[in-house]
Amino acid sequence: MPNLTLAISEEIKQRMAMFPEINWSEVARQAIIEKTKIMEHAQTLLAGSKLTEQDAVRLGEQAKLKVSKRHS
Repeated sequence: MPNLTLAISEEIKQRMAMFPEINWSEVARQAIIEKTKIMEHAQTLLAGSKLTEQDAVRLGEQAKLKVSKRHS
């Protein structure tokens, strides 16, 4: 099985040390599995999409504008 090394801040290391009973490798492994499932699902949903990247950017900008107008 391949290994993965992560860099974390000293603060996070200290916070993790407060819970020595936690298998942090397993926590990271499960988070990676969950994230890859989400990304694979998104890829499947978008596979047949005719939406271009430019369309997506334009729609995102329109959404931001509407949200900012609603909250101002």
